[in-house]
Amino acid sequence: HTDVYQNWMPQVHVDYHEQGYNSNYFTSPGTTPRNLLLPDQYDVLSDKFGRANIAAFDAARMNYFTRESFDFFYPGYGSSYPSVNGAVGMLTEQGGIGAGRVIETNDGYNLILRQRIWDHYTTSIATLREAVNLRTSLLNYQRQANNPTNSKTATTAYLLPDDPNGHLYDVLNILDHHNIRIERLSESLTLKSVTDYLTGQTVQKTFPAGTFVVPTNQSRHLLVNSLLSREMEIEDSVMYDMSTWSAPLAYQLEAYSTSSKVPSNLPVVTEPLTYPRALENPKAQYAYVIPGTQRNTPRALSLLHRKEYRVRSATKAFSDGTRTYPAGSLIILIGRNLEKLETLENDMTEVAQTAGVQIVGMNTGRMTTGIDLASNDSRPLKAPKVAMLVDGPFGTYSAGFIYWMFDQELQYPISRIRAGSLTESDIPKFGSRYGLATLDDYDVLILPGGGGGLSQVFGEEGKEKLQTWIRKGGTLIATESAAAYFTKKQELTQVEVKEVPKDESEEADYLAYEDRQNYYGLKRVPGTALLGQLDTSHPLAFGLPKSVYMLKFGNTALVPSENWQTVGYYAKDPSQLKISGYISSENRDHLAGGAFAGVANMGQGKIVYLVDNTQYRMFWRGASRLLVNGAFYMPNY
Repeated sequence: HTDVYQNWMPQVHVDYHEQGYNSNYFTSPGTTPRNLLLPDQYDVLSDKFGRANIAAFDAARMNYFTRESFDFFYPGYGSSYPSVNGAVGMLTEQGGIGAGRVIETNDGYNLILRQRIWDHYTTSIATLREAVNLRTSLLNYQRQANNPTNSKTATTAYLLPDDPNGHLYDVLNILDHHNIRIERLSESLTLKSVTDYLTGQTVQKTFPAGTFVVPTNQSRHLLVNSLLSREMEIEDSVMYDMSTWSAPLAYQLEAYSTSSKVPSNLPVVTEPLTYPRALENPKAQYAYVIPGTQRNTPRALSLLHRKEYRVRSATKAFSDGTRTYPAGSLIILIGRNLEKLETLENDMTEVAQTAGVQIVGMNTGRMTTGIDLASNDSRPLKAPKVAMLVDGPFGTYSAGFIYWMFDQELQYPISRIRAGSLTESDIPKFGSRYGLATLDDYDVLILPGGGGGLSQVFGEEGKEKLQTWIRKGGTLIATESAAAYFTKKQELTQVEVKEVPKDESEEADYLAYEDRQNYYGLKRVPGTALLGQLDTSHPLAFGLPKSVYMLKFGNTALVPSENWQTVGYYAKDPSQLKISGYISSENRDHLAGGAFAGVANMGQGKIVYLVDNTQYRMFWRGASRLLVNGAFYMPNY
């Protein structure tokens, strides 16, 4: 869709949606917050189209509303994406979700499918007529909107130091797909004033040759600034969607912005970027090693499992005298895979090329420093059988993100099991997508949320059987609201949820009815980037940096204690917690120091806690390795 859009680049784009059938038709303008980088003339033109629709509605006695809903902040909407590409993007919403051919609304009206079609048809024709009337204005608007000299920000460029191990190349290729110009330093460059995305501080920094530069002096400047800014100005903190989406934060990049002058004659990146993929010393005599910090190390492990190799994971760092390999690096001992000798070199070449990793052949197991390759501190990794519960009460979107990551990116099998069958069959036998499955057939079970509905899914007998499965060696990964369920409150573990302080203010006691929505809306955490700290010596955090950007919805956190292993926690200093987006001072103080990731042992098995969605919409990827490690590493530790 975006590829077609970039080729077409219209002046007007309308996103046609359906909403709940009890709602009347919505047309522009929407509510706040909005992207304040847009030209002022956007509001004028958007209102003209909205009034054209309204005139048609009034003539036909059609019911509608405006300005009360649907903010214009997140750039991923079908209305806002065109707007940050220089068009007048708008949203319309027709009541009708779940209505079928006819349904009675809450005011006794029979809403029929034909009416819903007619409503959208009416706005379509009204919008086309108004576009003809505004033809000259629209062409001028797009010309002015795409002119970087009209930008409302002083930022001149975004600088991204080269890092072939993280998600940097993913981001740069996405930018290139959207026709954003990317340049690269051919020699070092010192800038006196740059903003560090990790600390938010303004510093002087020297960037080495190879650093990528995304200048704002280009026609896509609105899109560039909307995607790469560390913090967008927010005019209203009660919003429909998330309050931050900064790509450098979402993909865990080292990033900087500057308002200083950057050279204008830098070489332009013209080809898609690919991750290093090579086999060094292919005829190794002793072992092959895959460094654990590479972005695609999990995919390489998946391929090795599918080829039935015996693979080990280093639990501590080691060095061969040339380079240092961190904990989590994969080791394939030739002596443990002798039946593969004839295909070994070809297989390692295939894994390197297909997965996109660097593999290093070793002629000896004795390392210069750290553990040796066959040390007891290199742990065998067996191929896990992974399942995930789906259907209510589990999050459909969350389950989809997880399934896509395993199926498309890792290319590793994951069984989707219908939770609804549990009411009839209970654990350990329950319905899979194509019949019955037995929990004992799996090593890992992922719960994509579920929250309070988990009591109905499992029942008392089911909880006992689930605990028995864990004690026998199973790994349960409880994500999002499921993490808060497997706690002391349910008498399942000694892990505790951090208690949210009760609002005992006089303001809350005497709050007017009309003020309640805004008052409590400001107490939400609407998708905010928080600074997290990881214990990278723990297998759950292998391959990740010590500091991570966590996307936070809500105010749930767990209490760090000796009763379980805290692997990830929010910054302890409240003043350093928020990186981007909105969070109230009460929630900031409450979440500071709280745990978002950890492991509780239960017999021979364990429960992995991931309070936040670590792969939200498959674009907030910085911490997604936590879930992958939970499935690939934790069953073996």
